[in-house]
Amino acid sequence: MGVLKRYGTYLPISEKTPSVNLEEGNTPLVRLDRIGNELGIELWGKLEGCNPSGSFKDRGMVLAVAKALEDGARALVCASTGNTSASAAAYAAHVGIPCYVLLPSGHVAMGKLAQALIYGAKVIAVDGNFDRALEMARTCAELKGFAMVNSVNPYRLISQKTGAWEICESLGRAPDAHVIPVGNACNISAYWAGYKDFKAWGKITELPRMIGIQAEGAAPLATGKPCPNPETIATAIRIGNPVSAELAKAAVAESGGEFLTVTDDEILAAQAMLASKSGVFAEPASCTTLAGLVKLGHAKKLQQGATFVIILTGNGLKDPDAALSQVGEPVRIGAEMEELLEALA
Repeated sequence: MGVLKRYGTYLPISEKTPSVNLEEGNTPLVRLDRIGNELGIELWGKLEGCNPSGSFKDRGMVLAVAKALEDGARALVCASTGNTSASAAAYAAHVGIPCYVLLPSGHVAMGKLAQALIYGAKVIAVDGNFDRALEMARTCAELKGFAMVNSVNPYRLISQKTGAWEICESLGRAPDAHVIPVGNACNISAYWAGYKDFKAWGKITELPRMIGIQAEGAAPLATGKPCPNPETIATAIRIGNPVSAELAKAAVAESGGEFLTVTDDEILAAQAMLASKSGVFAEPASCTTLAGLVKLGHAKKLQQGATFVIILTGNGLKDPDAALSQVGEPVRIGAEMEELLEALA
């Protein structure tokens, strides 16, 4: 059951809203015991890479596209570091309208680029960073009458709240702390709004601390300083001017949380740790969450025994090159059994 069907009574849809459904949402919440035991916490991972296009973006895109169709949009347009483009292109293909994607040239993982292209989107590489691509996409939407489906579209954030609702339903309460990557800052804002909804509706009694993790080379919220030239291996959060910055800052302040930075080396180490100790392969941006927890653990700032949920925003196959950069080559042998036994030894 997709997001619009499962949570339709809580979302701004009506009889006029087209039914759009790729069975997004309802992603696994997996207990990561081996890593949690090392850190002294109860650790859960929300596997958003199990969404149809492989990332959390599908949660918000489904409502954005449904409302675009309701309003008579002729096409979708977005700027993207990769995941938004894949999601927009997938839903455009599903409902049968064109999709135009603006990407920062040379800074999008190949897996995500391949998705946008195979779904049939018109992909345009902009000689500039994401922030410039976003400006151009917004202007394009105004000039051409296309539906803008970046997180500046309010329906994206409304629908992404469903992730928080699912976590509360799975745990029977809110976690003590919610750890999430921060790029354009829409997701941390949406989750916080979702938790507040559930508390207001009497479904939970406590709210979690919101901990936003940014890559060291793209950390305007964590540092409080402008970041005109963001750079990080975690391309999904390679954003220097977050659209939802004020909402994200409010989420952290209201919840008593914090923003942290992690280095690219720490991100890659966390990706390997997550895969080898939990069997979960997530893209680099997702792994900023675990890198942040490891950093807090080393500083003895983790509340022992507390429940933490990390949002694993995208599948590791989105960016296989990042993973391959830190592992060795396969062992090569001939076709003789003796060689195999020697290799096993």
